[in-house]
Amino acid sequence: MPMRLAAVFAVVLGSLAAISAQAVQGDNKPITKAKATPVPTPQKLDPKTMSAEQAAEVSILAYGVRERLNQIRKTTLEVGTTSYTGADGKTDTAKYQRFIIRGDTIGKEKIRLDQQFSNARYSLLYNSGTISGVYDNTVFTPRDDVAKAFENQIVHGIETLLRYKENGSTVAIASRDKVMGVDYIILDVTDKQDRKTRFYVSTKTYRVMILEYDEGGVHYKRKFYDYNYAQGTLVPFRTVLWANDKQVEETNIGTVTFGQKVDDGLFNAG
Repeated sequence: MPMRLAAVFAVVLGSLAAISAQAVQGDNKPITKAKATPVPTPQKLDPKTMSAEQAAEVSILAYGVRERLNQIRKTTLEVGTTSYTGADGKTDTAKYQRFIIRGDTIGKEKIRLDQQFSNARYSLLYNSGTISGVYDNTVFTPRDDVAKAFENQIVHGIETLLRYKENGSTVAIASRDKVMGVDYIILDVTDKQDRKTRFYVSTKTYRVMILEYDEGGVHYKRKFYDYNYAQGTLVPFRTVLWANDKQVEETNIGTVTFGQKVDDGLFNAG
């Protein structure tokens, strides 16, 4: 038995020696080094030459990326104050709460604005394009100017730019200009209802600093200040609205929270 094992062991050693010799011979063959694939250099977008869509997409990226905005901002709860200046120069300040359930498009949004003035409290509702009001649990039809001002906040806001694709809007470069020392790409966004909003996008930060629109023969300009991050997305915490160069509204956000449960019943009129 030992002699048989010794014989088998000798055969195995012989086989290993032959394999080792072949491997050594194979190692002596010249090795051809694969040519390295050149890595393309990322092209830096030049604000002087970028297209309207490129400028819009970079701006969306600055606010938090389209997918993140859609995921995080499924609902919004915003609390703050708004000061309104009338034609007589008198100012009235309201505390407000704004509730939003995000829709596939801005037209499908559900928005409720609760306002508490010194002498009254009422709510404005926007439900898939329909505007109504609630006062002391009674539904009412808001005055045309009140309803239009509420609608303009929605259809002429920053979201109009951030969601231009979802809304089926067109975007075009109106000009490239410097205003008060700041370089802007000026974009015109026109929605399916032919409502146009002009956005002044900073070429340094790609944030919207100013937007403009015309309504009923009045030229409106809204400026955005005090940008800060809320849950990884960019929010201007102060906005000021002018009508024909006269300040008519200033809003200051106290807190804003995204993704919390919002009762769908809040948006039902009646």
